[in-house]
Amino acid sequence: MRILLLILLLALTVNCGSDFFKGKLGSKIKALLEKIKSSMNVTSLLQIREKFAKLRDKIKKKLALTPQRKAEVDKIMKFIKLNKEDRIQKSGDTISQINKRTGMADILFQGDIVLTDDQANEITDEIENEGKNRTKRQAYRDQWYPQTIWPDGVEYSFDPSADQLMRTVFVKAAQAWMEDTCINFRENPSSPTRVRLFKQNGCWSMIGNTHREQMLSLGDGCATVAIATHEIGHAIGFWHTHARYDRDQYLYFIPQNVIPSWLDQFALQTPQTNENYGLPYDYGSIMHYAASSASQNGKPTMVPRDQTYLETLGSPFISFIEKLMINRHYGCDKNCGQGSAQCRMGGFPNPRDCSRCVCPSGYGGDLCDQRPPGCGGVVEASNDVQTLRDGVGVPNSGERVDMKVCNYWITAPEGSRIEVRISGMANGPYIHGCVFWGIEINTQRDQLQTGFRFCNPQDIGLTLVSSSNIVPIIVYNRVGVTPFAVDYRIGDLRFLNHHFHSFLWIRDIYVRCIHRFV
Repeated sequence: MRILLLILLLALTVNCGSDFFKGKLGSKIKALLEKIKSSMNVTSLLQIREKFAKLRDKIKKKLALTPQRKAEVDKIMKFIKLNKEDRIQKSGDTISQINKRTGMADILFQGDIVLTDDQANEITDEIENEGKNRTKRQAYRDQWYPQTIWPDGVEYSFDPSADQLMRTVFVKAAQAWMEDTCINFRENPSSPTRVRLFKQNGCWSMIGNTHREQMLSLGDGCATVAIATHEIGHAIGFWHTHARYDRDQYLYFIPQNVIPSWLDQFALQTPQTNENYGLPYDYGSIMHYAASSASQNGKPTMVPRDQTYLETLGSPFISFIEKLMINRHYGCDKNCGQGSAQCRMGGFPNPRDCSRCVCPSGYGGDLCDQRPPGCGGVVEASNDVQTLRDGVGVPNSGERVDMKVCNYWITAPEGSRIEVRISGMANGPYIHGCVFWGIEINTQRDQLQTGFRFCNPQDIGLTLVSSSNIVPIIVYNRVGVTPFAVDYRIGDLRFLNHHFHSFLWIRDIYVRCIHRFV
């Protein structure tokens, strides 16, 4: 196996030249490289360090905020507060937490990616030439595409170091990518071009099909379906969503809150190098890090322009937009022609069964015109305030592998709008990205995108108003039970009825006003 492990750009800058392995960080990296050298080839590492070190200033300059942008960010930050996270796993509950603890985030590209020589050369060329070489990614579509996809499916094997939990979550994550795409996964230990799951420091993967044995690590703390799904996302060709060239149209990036050696994780692609298949930015992407990712002070490093999406960043689920994008990337849409299902709500025919649709979050049935099957229910709004109360999960179960997911619909007569207020919510555990439990409320105008997710008791009192006469609500949980209560009624009366007013709602309105005038 021939893999080039790259020291990340800022780590190289801080420790460049002959003093690279001096100091606390250098000693830590040197010890880590010694530990993992049996898993990957690091002999080329020192040969490229100076080249990457020279690029650090260029990346820092690109990430620097303009005076106008900084003024916007300063105003927004006065009204944004992330509560301190709970910790379930000692090793960490998110990829950035785990890889920070192990030191891998200081070594891997964008925190969890191992690059091949060719990929490294592409990226350095793009930085040096500011994207003029015109290779494309979020889905990895470069000059070698379609050789970088898995046209005959992904073959994989389990290293002896992979325990039963790792194998279980990997298979479940592979199934999550399979069920709504044409990508097959097969265990084949003899294939020369396969993904080998093993247990090493941290959570990480390679990008796309490298046409050789390629490693995927689920180290301590990484053996969850969500993290495995994220890392498999890299293996089938996805880069991080928060590196999209148009990110700054949707997010405020706050460099002063970022760990200095991790700044390069937030370097943007260019319109010439970023292939998003015409699909919009999705805050609920599983390939998107959480709002506090790489934070040095507990404050957010990324804030959505619509702050209601703050807790949605760092999703544990594949989003509908990602399903649509990967289907286009692999040409799965060619499987279904005339006579395929006429999907509603923006859904598309499932390439595994063209008579059924792949539906946006909160919608189900063969044509996306029904509530998804299973737990939950449908309630009808009236002019009077009513309350939807329920609990989702398994009592006294502790942490579980699988999410329990229940779907609810609040409906109203055609032409109506529905006002929804969070009136009750479970008290913890609170992790940025709502990776253990959450409530998703789909009142957003574009129903193709992920709804607003909440998992912080501070959100009690928050009011949302729908854009249509249906509000899908998804409640999910994989630790204990999530009790919740949602008040609802017909009409947008928030300015008339103080019963629905709350500090969080007032803050939300104030911040939205700032957006209009800065």
